Amino acid sequence: MTDCLINPVRLKNEPEIQGPCLFFVNPGESPLVLKKAKQQQARRHNLFHSHLFELPGEPPVFWAGPAMGAPMAVLCLEKLIACGAQKVLVFGICGSLITTLKIGDVFIPTWCQSEEGTSPHYPIAGVPPETDIQLRENLVSSLQKNYPKISQGPIWSTDAPYRETREKIKKYAKQGIMAVDMELSALATVARFRNIQLAAALLVSDELSSLEWKPGYTHKSFKQNRLTLFHLLNKFIKEDTQLKNNGSK
Repeated sequence: MTDCLINPVRLKNEPEIQGPCLFFVNPGESPLVLKKAKQQQARRHNLFHSHLFELPGEPPVFWAGPAMGAPMAVLCLEKLIACGAQKVLVFGICGSLITTLKIGDVFIPTWCQSEEGTSPHYPIAGVPPETDIQLRENLVSSLQKNYPKISQGPIWSTDAPYRETREKIKKYAKQGIMAVDMELSALATVARFRNIQLAAALLVSDELSSLEWKPGYTHKSFKQNRLTLFHLLNKFIKEDTQLKNNGSK
C-alpha cells in the first residue's frame, strides 16, 4: 500500500463505532434525520461539516451524513472506518435510466460504473467495484416484506449531474446500467480498499429514460416512501446490532 502522509484516525473524544452505521448522503434527508435524532435523544459528534449521531443502546446505533458528492462522501466514510465502522449502509437517491424503474421505487445497487474522480485514488483488484454481496442479500430480504418489487443492478456514479447527456444515458442504459447517482462507486471502492462491508438502498427521485428529465422530489408518494425507507433501514441496522451484541451471526 502506498505510504500516505495523512491517514484517517480516530481522535480523542471521538466515538468508537462497534456496530453498523446508517450513512445518508443526500442533504434533503437532514431535516428528517435531525428530527428523529432529537426525538431519540441522540448524542451528536463532529463529522466535518456533517453530522454523526450516536443513538442510545448497547451497543449504540450510529447515523452519519449528509455527504453529497464522491469526495465528501469518501472523506466521511474514511472517518467512520477510522472510528471502527465495519458495516455501512448507505441511504440515498438516484435517477432512473430504464423505463421499469419509477419514481419512489427502491433500488439496490450491485456494481458501479465510475465517472467520478475519487475512486482512482484507491486502487483495488478487480473492477468495477461492487457492494458487499452478503450485506446486500440480507438487506433485500429485510426490505422485501414492504417492497416486494425491489430492483437490483448496476449504477453509474458521476461528479457532474448537469453533464448527464442524452448520449451517455442511452449508452449506459444499453449496457444494462439501471440508475445514476453521485457517490456510490467511490464509496464501494473505498469499502473494498479498506476491507469493510458496504451496501446501499436508494430511492428513485427522478426519471431519465425518456431522455427528458422527470423529477419527483416534490411528489407526495416520494416523500412518504423516503420516510418509510428510512425507518426500515434504521430497523435493519438496529436488528443487526442486536444480533451482534448477542453473539449471533
